[in-house]
Amino acid sequence: MKVIDCADVGALVADECTRWIGGSGGGHAIPEKLIQGLEKHYLEAEKPRSITVASTVALGDWKETGVNRLAHRGLVERLVSGGLSNTPKMARLALEGEIEAYTFPMGALSQLTREIAAGRPGLITHVGLNTFVDPRLGGGRQGTRLGPDLVDVVHLAGREWLFYKPYEIDVAFIRATTADERGNLTMEKEPIFGDNLSVAQAAHRRGGIVIAQVERLAAAGTLPGKQVKVPGILVDHVVVDPDPWQTYVVKYDPGYAGDIRKPSTEIPVLPLDVRKVIARRAALELSPNAVVNLGFGVANGIAFVAAEEGVYERVTLTVEQGLVGGVPALGNDAGSAVNYDAMLDMPYQFDFYDGGGLDLAFLSFAEVDAEGNVRASKFGDNIVGPGGFINIAQNAKRVFFLGTLTAGKLEVRLT
Repeated sequence: MKVIDCADVGALVADECTRWIGGSGGGHAIPEKLIQGLEKHYLEAEKPRSITVASTVALGDWKETGVNRLAHRGLVERLVSGGLSNTPKMARLALEGEIEAYTFPMGALSQLTREIAAGRPGLITHVGLNTFVDPRLGGGRQGTRLGPDLVDVVHLAGREWLFYKPYEIDVAFIRATTADERGNLTMEKEPIFGDNLSVAQAAHRRGGIVIAQVERLAAAGTLPGKQVKVPGILVDHVVVDPDPWQTYVVKYDPGYAGDIRKPSTEIPVLPLDVRKVIARRAALELSPNAVVNLGFGVANGIAFVAAEEGVYERVTLTVEQGLVGGVPALGNDAGSAVNYDAMLDMPYQFDFYDGGGLDLAFLSFAEVDAEGNVRASKFGDNIVGPGGFINIAQNAKRVFFLGTLTAGKLEVRLT
């Protein structure tokens, strides 16, 4: 393992290579300094060019950060992600035909990194059949520039499946909290584990480079082996950022890190508006001991309603990023949680979801027709992507869709 400067990152990324970035959504374990280093190198040297950027989740603050930094013409040829909602600059390039863009289910991408790590041919799953991810219905393509099929329909054991093709990951960017002199990584301050281990294994398997951003360095042998999330045998380079943000919203919340459990009095009470009214009505569908997923958007409010009413501990609330139990976060911090019982690697969370482990799921929708067909991935010129929506909607025992059912200006009076 070699400690390098942020400015050296871009030179390690070659033209036309494939780079996978770890982390999730609004800054959760996103290696922001590494992305900055790549952007700076491109602006100064116009290298690398025509790279493929892949991530399990949309990465950005809906404005400037994350993958938004890479929205320079000539730098990116293809983008593959669970969504583009957080990255409007990349979405604009897709709409203008400057890049090939694909959005696939988070669970499929997360599990695919594990398949790549093991050298298996790809991911075979039922998730995505008969949705826009199905190659017969668009193959997950977004924008105006059409690239090759990255998903096929296959027949096995008397039924149809989707086959998500693997990627040769040349460079992996991941983030942790501490690295020792051997490159072992711990994630004690991070709000999620994500799929860091699988991404690092996938890149290492084919001789790719794994670069980790960390907050601090430790002497060899001083990190408890049980806390090491990514072993040093997988890590090639480390960049130290001594002043990171835990998410794009929060500098550091010990509740997100699992260092403390917050008293109920410190969990915010939502203001009374139409979103809270919808969340309160949905919360009436919660049942004791149910295992529940709360999707991004208005559905996040259910957790805070349950906390306000003192019932959140009677159910198990979960989010795709790997948190089990507790109170999932709201808004741009969605994907983290406080007072959780467990933090899993993201691929294993989706194994549980795909296997039918969810009793209830509450998902926010963008559009719905008279027959109940729901669209959340693209509407108008807004490229959102499915996130975990498809994994959850196709596998939970009961699914509730939340929204306002209006296509125009919404006027609400609460009485």
